[in-house]
Amino acid sequence: MKAVFLDYSTLGPGLDTGPLHDLIPDFAFFDATSDEQVAGRINDAAFVIANKVRLDDGLMEQAPELRFIGLTATGTDNIDLDSARRRGIAVCNIRGYCTRSVTEHVFGVLLMLTHNLHRYSAAVRAGEWQKSQVFCMHDHTVSELSSMTMGIVGHGELGSSVADRGRDFGMNVLISARPGSDAVAGDRVSFEEILATSDVISLHCPLTDETESLFGEPEFERMKPSSILVNTARGALIDSAALVAALELGEIGAAAIDVLSDEPPVDGDPLLKYTDDNLVVTPHIAWSTDRARQDAVNELAANIGAFLNGEERNRVV
Repeated sequence: MKAVFLDYSTLGPGLDTGPLHDLIPDFAFFDATSDEQVAGRINDAAFVIANKVRLDDGLMEQAPELRFIGLTATGTDNIDLDSARRRGIAVCNIRGYCTRSVTEHVFGVLLMLTHNLHRYSAAVRAGEWQKSQVFCMHDHTVSELSSMTMGIVGHGELGSSVADRGRDFGMNVLISARPGSDAVAGDRVSFEEILATSDVISLHCPLTDETESLFGEPEFERMKPSSILVNTARGALIDSAALVAALELGEIGAAAIDVLSDEPPVDGDPLLKYTDDNLVVTPHIAWSTDRARQDAVNELAANIGAFLNGEERNRVV
């Protein structure tokens, strides 16, 4: 059996790949694979591992030995699942590997923004504290999370964890019903209520036809002018130009964005041109603590091991 990992560099350096080699000794690792290189690298492989590389019907047709596609992410939008199903190719994703990492990122940026840590640090470096007439400074507000309402959009593994930690901070946590749905059941509230009442909105929903550009000009207009938007899910959930306008007009207070529609943003993005300090943009690193990256490798190995033993684990197809 031959296995290939098409974009290993997406997991970052310093990981133990021993669990993969123990299962399949003939395991080739490629840091990156261009669209033109995919067919040649998978044509005789039984196991193909990918994070962001796209595998469509035409590529699967050129890989007659292919039995298993392993994703090193939760999302499956880069795989033609219908084609895999028709061809009897198993597809597995990984789940729960970065929950702690993403949750800590959400509250890291929230605490930075609500306590104005970035602004106070800049003031000290600029010599402002040294000029103060008293022992401390009160130039920027410092707000406690316990006084805030947090709206969660997407209540799966990640959303649930963020909601739990929000409650630990004493926040009033609201869980959004499916956007666009008239049905509000159980402990859910309408998406409209999330927009109108939340001091913080954290996004954890998948990107679908229904959620693309979920946050645009109309949604920002309905949010509280002091609200903070955090996106660690998918970049296309937000209209970047509309978010820039909302920040400039004061329709919302701040935003922390870890994902963009196109990554890396080689063609630019409106958020990258915004210069005020009420916007934090990070390069898709919310998931990527050292522990989470190794957990991704271990989860992948567990999926492959289960498949080799005739068991189903994290099967999407």
